[in-house]
Amino acid sequence: MKIIYIANARMPTEKAHGIQIMKMCENFALHNMEVELVLPKRFNQIKEDSFKYYGIRRNFKIKKLPCLDLVPLDRYIGHLGSWVESITFNLFVFPYILFKKADIIYTRDKFSLFLILFKKNLFFEAHTFPKNYFLYSSFLKRFKKIIVITQKLKDFFIEKRINTDKILVVPDGVDLEKFNIKDTQEECRRKLKLPLDKKIVLYTGHLYEWKGAQVLADSSQFLPEDMEIYFVGGTDEDVRKFKVQNSKLKINIVGHKPYSEIPFWLKTADVLVLPNSSKQDISKHWTSPLKLFEYMASKRPIVASNLPSIKEILNGNNSLLVEPDNPEKLAEGVKGALKNPDFSAKISNQAFQDVQDYTWQKRAKKILEFIKYD
Repeated sequence: MKIIYIANARMPTEKAHGIQIMKMCENFALHNMEVELVLPKRFNQIKEDSFKYYGIRRNFKIKKLPCLDLVPLDRYIGHLGSWVESITFNLFVFPYILFKKADIIYTRDKFSLFLILFKKNLFFEAHTFPKNYFLYSSFLKRFKKIIVITQKLKDFFIEKRINTDKILVVPDGVDLEKFNIKDTQEECRRKLKLPLDKKIVLYTGHLYEWKGAQVLADSSQFLPEDMEIYFVGGTDEDVRKFKVQNSKLKINIVGHKPYSEIPFWLKTADVLVLPNSSKQDISKHWTSPLKLFEYMASKRPIVASNLPSIKEILNGNNSLLVEPDNPEKLAEGVKGALKNPDFSAKISNQAFQDVQDYTWQKRAKKILEFIKYD
């Protein structure tokens, strides 16, 4: 069977969705699917091959179609650049897909939803609830199956009269082998030239407000001298702004690192932090953070925001949950995790056991079983 995966994404990208897309294509292929990933030809400062960049098996094909890429001009023309890129990409997607034979056409791009008018074998994976839902409702109601990453997303679609049997909730996942590395904490710190005599509090990912990066930065004021916070990730522009914004705080902002290096960063940590904000729905209800599953696979204690989206995976047995948007409470959680080594070991081990159910291969299997059998 053949699956065409449509993704309007710059690839490779330093953003998490690139990992998710590539891992899903790899694992669809591992389930004996012939997979073709359709992407736009976009300007990209990352010149490395996508398979090499993410450490992905070359078991599927990538096809890049033309588009008018004005996204780099977003800072001058706002969202117009993104809209133009999306529309022009889909103008090329339409004829390409129309005459292409595939058993399954899979997309997480809302601009591709109109294809359901011409292809009945189109399946949609939703990572957020679409703004201006009325623009998409007539298309979404035609879908046989929709995949979502949180229960709350499913609830939103049901409220809009999408049949519950048409919706599968399947969170994101992790490659356990990549993150359960054999190197010791000391070996990882020496490799990355990090201090051996400090407690390291680590955050990986982007520095967006809704991810709570600033809350973690502010929590540094409530931590003792022997604890250091490290931020790993972010675009060059966001890192620059974050450094300026926090120039007076004692934090370490190392910027984007190759994906292959992240397991070693996680192993250096004494505590891993997931400080998502409660102020935006994407954080409170819709997100299924890749870093969450990577944290769990790393056997390190997790301190996370007490939010509905996070609590679909985490609980008091596998993490320490704290009040969101409160730097002082976050610092108390970090200190609490470090104060009790037995407790930290207990929640770390439980998280590692729990994450066994969230591999990319199991995710791909669930989705394929759901969409192949109506």
